[in-house]
Amino acid sequence: MSIVYGPVPSWRLGRSLGIDLLPAEGKTCTFDCIYCQLGRTTRPLAERADFASLEALARELEAVRGVPADYATFSGMGEPTLAANLGEAVRLARSILGLPVAVLTNSSLMPREDVRNDLAGADLVVAKVDAPNQELFQRISRPVSDCSLQDIVSAISLFRDEYIGKLGLEMMFVRANKGLAKEMAALAARLSPDEVQINTPLRESATEPLTREEIAAIREEFKGLPVRTAYEVARAPVTPLDASETSRRRPGAASPTHRGPPAGKE
Repeated sequence: MSIVYGPVPSWRLGRSLGIDLLPAEGKTCTFDCIYCQLGRTTRPLAERADFASLEALARELEAVRGVPADYATFSGMGEPTLAANLGEAVRLARSILGLPVAVLTNSSLMPREDVRNDLAGADLVVAKVDAPNQELFQRISRPVSDCSLQDIVSAISLFRDEYIGKLGLEMMFVRANKGLAKEMAALAARLSPDEVQINTPLRESATEPLTREEIAAIREEFKGLPVRTAYEVARAPVTPLDASETSRRRPGAASPTHRGPPAGKE
């Protein structure tokens, strides 16, 4: 099993070379989101640990040096901030590949100072918030341990104040939160990200996506904010280094001709 996978054609990041520091067996995550393209969380976890060695990562990065990509992106089979060596891995990826580094996080561990410090080393952090209140947060994100939405939002705000890179805010819209777009937009305005990414589960998922028209109506509530949606951005085709390793993390994304907008992480 490899640590590096892709490149993946991403509607947010262009050609995204994936880096997955998590275990290969099942999904390791702090959440069990109702829409996740990876299915149910089989390895629920809320504490950080080392899963992949930096030595192994360095070998794989050296092997793909020069592969055409726009970002080296930490994502994969769960929540990337669970990797305790994430900060060192971010620095290693930038030094070997010479690419800007992105981290896609569900934001669950951002209340931890060590996690915010690790994320601060990335050029782009995309933090996810799918609900404007605790009750809906529990229904959609289904955290695997006690987790406060208020603490997460406060941590993103603190990170925003300290971070010199680009902050994206992903908001996944499904039937459960569709009617709260105004409240979600107000939350986004408070956090003041460089970009709001309005998503819906367009890849295979247990949750039906919203239509193009529904997402367009939601977008109207975000007037005055820098917004992109999954329906608006075309993706360049790419050829993955290993189709099986890519499809394990991004079902349906391994085909070089696949152009549809994705859901979830990338």
